[in-house]
Amino acid sequence: MNFLAPLLMAIPSPVHVVLVVTLLSTLAPTSANVEGDALYALRRAVKDPENVLESWDPTLVDPCTWFHVTCDGDNRVTRLDLGNAKLSGSLVPELGKLERLQYLELYMNNLVGSIPEEVGGLKSLVSLDLYHNNLTGSIPASLSKLPNLKFLRLNSNRLSGRIPRQLTKLGNLKILDVSNNDLCGTIPTSGSFAKLSEESFMNNSRLEGPELMGFVRYDTGGCK
Repeated sequence: MNFLAPLLMAIPSPVHVVLVVTLLSTLAPTSANVEGDALYALRRAVKDPENVLESWDPTLVDPCTWFHVTCDGDNRVTRLDLGNAKLSGSLVPELGKLERLQYLELYMNNLVGSIPEEVGGLKSLVSLDLYHNNLTGSIPASLSKLPNLKFLRLNSNRLSGRIPRQLTKLGNLKILDVSNNDLCGTIPTSGSFAKLSEESFMNNSRLEGPELMGFVRYDTGGCK
């Protein structure tokens, strides 16, 4: 702002204040801009044959006017409802910028690639529904950082690797479904996993367990 100093000194005080406020509002990105950019990054990363994202216009400051997007009273995004929308493509790390997002609903599409680690930064997230896609890679351990998460449904993808033990720390977890994947290792049984049924893990041919009475070791080899 140093380049403005000579100009501001010559301007009467009330005008000075107005000018400063205007400049700051222009130079500092708003939450709506950041969240709109994050959502538009998702739009660019997917194919949308049904044009369900047609209203996602990046020239609009406020993404709360877009279809399938819900916001709170502060115009912050709280829901993304794109289940069964025939989208194909990949998830984007920019989703982690939706700080007040509570529901991320992208089930029954044709999404590929991995689940971004950045999703673990969505501290307000209550429900993560990515089931019935073609996601690959491992389940991010960063999801254990979601204190409000109640519903985690990742079933019917092509996820591999171990179930992160850190997920047992999800104290509010009510429903977990990782069935119909290619997970391996053993099934954790501590913490929030103690109340889960075997149906949560079924149809993972390389998955062993559960970890009961020390008969099955968690660190079994050959799990990738």
